[in-house]
Amino acid sequence: MTKKLFTFLMMNLGAFFVAVNVHFFLSPNSLATGGVSGMSIVLNSLFQGISIGLFMILVNIVLFILGVIFLGFQFGTKTIYTSFALSGYVWLLELVAPISAPLSDDILIQLIIGQCIAAIGMGIVFHQRASTGGTDIIAMILNKYIKIEIGRAVLFSDLAVALSSSLLFGPQAGMYAFFGVILNGLMIDYTLQQFNANKEVVIISQKSALIRMFIVGELGRGATIHTAKGAFNYEQKEVITTILGRKDLSRLKNFVGKQDEKAFITVHNMNEILGQNFKRLA
Repeated sequence: MTKKLFTFLMMNLGAFFVAVNVHFFLSPNSLATGGVSGMSIVLNSLFQGISIGLFMILVNIVLFILGVIFLGFQFGTKTIYTSFALSGYVWLLELVAPISAPLSDDILIQLIIGQCIAAIGMGIVFHQRASTGGTDIIAMILNKYIKIEIGRAVLFSDLAVALSSSLLFGPQAGMYAFFGVILNGLMIDYTLQQFNANKEVVIISQKSALIRMFIVGELGRGATIHTAKGAFNYEQKEVITTILGRKDLSRLKNFVGKQDEKAFITVHNMNEILGQNFKRLA
C-alpha cells in the first residue's frame, strides 16, 4: 500500500513539473516543443476561446480513442492517469496563476530552464513505469502500420508539431521549438541516468575471496566470478563483477583499498539494467 501511494504521489509530482513548464515557459512564448502540450499551444492560437489545459484534455481523449481503434487497449492505467493529470494541472495553473506575458525577454533561457524542469518531471514519471501518453500513441500507430521505430516516430511527430508552430508563430519561434525538442530528449536521458545510478564494478585482486565475502555478506549484493589469465605471465586470476549503487560502491572501494592496495578496479556507468532484482523485463 505504501509503495502504491508513493508511486501515485511521484506520478503526480512528475506531471506537475511538466505542467509548470507548459504554463510558465512554453505557452507565454508560443513554444510548441512537441507532444500534446505543443499541439494544444498551436490549437489555442487558432481557437483562443478554449484554454490550453482543456485542449490537452480533448486531444488526449481523441488520441486514446485512436489508440484503442488502431492498437487495442495497450496503454496501461498509469499512462492514462498521468496524461490526464498533466492536462488537469495545466488547466488548474491557468485558473489559479494566470500569466499573460513571458517571464522575461530572453526566450532561450526560459526554454532551457523550462525544459530542464519538464525533463525532471518526465524522468520521475518514466521511473514509475508510466508515460504522459500523447504523441507516444501516434508513434505506436506509425510503428505498427508504417514500420517506423518508436523513438524515431516520436521524434517525427514532435518535429511536425514544431514545424506547425513555425508556420503560425514565425521562424524564430519555430527554431526555438526545434531546439526545445532536441533539448528535452537529451535532458530526459540525463535525468533517467541519475535515477539509475548503479555502476558495474570489475575487480581483480589477490584477496578476491575476502572481497567476494564482503560483497555478498556486508553489502547484500550478488556477484559473478570469472577466471582469467594475465597477458604477461599467464598467471590465473579471479575477476569479480558486480552491480552497486553509489553508496555501496564507496564502501567497497574503501574495503578493497584496506585489503589490497594493488587491486585493479574498473567502474562503468550503466544506462539500463534489466532482470534479477533490478528493473523488470516486462
